Amino acid sequence: MAKTPIKYYVVDAFTESAFKGNPAAVCLLEEERDEKWLQAVAAEFNISQTCYLTRITDSESPNPRFRLRWFTPVTEVKLCGHATLASAHIIFTTGLVNSSIIEFDTLSGILTATKVPNDASKIQNGGVDDCFLIELNFPTVPVTDFNSAETSVILKALNDVPPIDIKTTTADDIFVVFPSGKSIIEMEPQLDDILKCPGRGLMVSAVAPPDSEFDFISRFFCPKYGINEDPVCGSAHCALAPYWSQKLGKFDFVAHAASPRGGILKIHLDEQNRRVFLRGKAVTVMEGSVLV
Repeated sequence: MAKTPIKYYVVDAFTESAFKGNPAAVCLLEEERDEKWLQAVAAEFNISQTCYLTRITDSESPNPRFRLRWFTPVTEVKLCGHATLASAHIIFTTGLVNSSIIEFDTLSGILTATKVPNDASKIQNGGVDDCFLIELNFPTVPVTDFNSAETSVILKALNDVPPIDIKTTTADDIFVVFPSGKSIIEMEPQLDDILKCPGRGLMVSAVAPPDSEFDFISRFFCPKYGINEDPVCGSAHCALAPYWSQKLGKFDFVAHAASPRGGILKIHLDEQNRRVFLRGKAVTVMEGSVLV
């Protein structure tokens, strides 16, 4: 028996331009599918994340709620920023809900996405209602000191460029801080050596150059999860924001993901409630149907 085609969209997140930022495939499910099928479809898309949205109709929340799951080409993950942004973008732009706030039931709990004006004057003066950013409300990811004999393996993976500091996160990522943004941009890590490093992935960061519009820049490498370089890792900024807040003495940032595709995130840290608010834009670049 033929199955009902499943609508999907490919969205570039944390960018205003197509083919920049971080791509995610957003699949709209009428009902839950088995995990083997979800992983197979993600492997077929073979981009950093494929996510699945299923509407929850019996929620007691006043806001529309969707179940949301995220898959790399090889595994399911517990938290993903750019695919959540992509999902919210599709929900808002296709008219699936009549609300400026949506909720996602995820492996990291209930996450919210809010449609916020990007240029209030245009909207107030009768402009089109696409002048908006999407704000994600995510938990912070604590950062702790890295105490391991495997420092040499990490440095080798990064071509022995001298770092300022090495940390680890509760998301099981290694976090390496460098003295200059230029070293982040020019970095050509050894992916085979990253596979030998402890933890899930390896993120590198530095203060942005003083003549830039950014506060800090970063990159994220995760070949163990089938992503050599995640073009814009939103969830990594849940650790980056608290770290740079302490170093720079501020709570609001503009961050640059310095991958070849590039991306921009506007960030607010709510230190007291241990939440990170990530703001960004997204662009739909294709749509179609999964037929099997």
